[in-house]
Amino acid sequence: MDRRDLLAAAGIAGPLLPLAARAGTAPSAGPVQPDASFDLWPGDAPGLRDRNFQDHVVVRNPDPAFPDRAMDHIRTPRLDVFRAKNPNGAAMLVIPGGGYARVVVDKEGYELAPWLAARGITAFVLFYRLPGDPWQNPSNVPLADAQRAMRLIRHQTARWHVDPRRVGAMGFSAGGHLCADLATRFGRTVYDPVDAADAQDARPFVAAPIYPVVTMDPDFAHMGSRTLLIGKDPAPDLAAEHSPERQVSAQTPPCFLCHAEDDTTVPIRNTIALHAALKAAKVPAEAHLFEQGGHGFGWGPRTQGKPAHLWPELFLAWARGHGLLG
Repeated sequence: MDRRDLLAAAGIAGPLLPLAARAGTAPSAGPVQPDASFDLWPGDAPGLRDRNFQDHVVVRNPDPAFPDRAMDHIRTPRLDVFRAKNPNGAAMLVIPGGGYARVVVDKEGYELAPWLAARGITAFVLFYRLPGDPWQNPSNVPLADAQRAMRLIRHQTARWHVDPRRVGAMGFSAGGHLCADLATRFGRTVYDPVDAADAQDARPFVAAPIYPVVTMDPDFAHMGSRTLLIGKDPAPDLAAEHSPERQVSAQTPPCFLCHAEDDTTVPIRNTIALHAALKAAKVPAEAHLFEQGGHGFGWGPRTQGKPAHLWPELFLAWARGHGLLG
């Protein structure tokens, strides 16, 4: 199913992916969709190798009460916007995961974005290009999209009632890697400027890698993400460049981290290594290690009744202390 087929099946028109979302943990009474959506790049994204390549959506659970959809090919990276109900000037770039093989839509995107919007934070869900698709410089296309997204948000702050200084980033699993990559390599040149938006700063005000893939060290990397991003046998300097724990500097923004100890997909050592690197660089950082939660717990039924379910509230309290909410 491609994006157009998904829209037709849902019986709506327009550029958005309609989804049912949860308010709290109860099923939604009807479909929820973003308030707006816009592409990251004018025309095709840079470095497209195959003009026949198209967006593609996989519906993994068709139940509209508990949807599970993912994009496993992305030709047109974009931001879907959930406007804050009562804007406080803060914004978050929300980066879903998917092992760099896909970008999930519901659990780590459309589920959390309304939660942020209800608390005054305008949320921008990023659908970023995947390194396994036909792009030049594939290992850097996710970062190029994340940098471009931050710059576009800041370029359009008047439109969204956002303070350009208070734009953070949050990512999950492989999206957590991209969030940490953005937090450490925000100034790296990975694409040529295309318009005035690219004069903006790509550094997040705060960053929140959640159960993140971090290292490219094969001893405790998530090997699926590693292989797709940098190949099976990368040169040591390429592996180091894409290991955020090795790219932390004094300019890295404050970071909020959380991970479950029973995560059998992405070893908790990823978060521990990143936290240690942040502390060594004297970057403000807070880490929460939950006993239970597994991998990909997002904010939903998997953690209902467990401490890990409270991580968004912990993040909000931490972010308030660092000035995100003004």
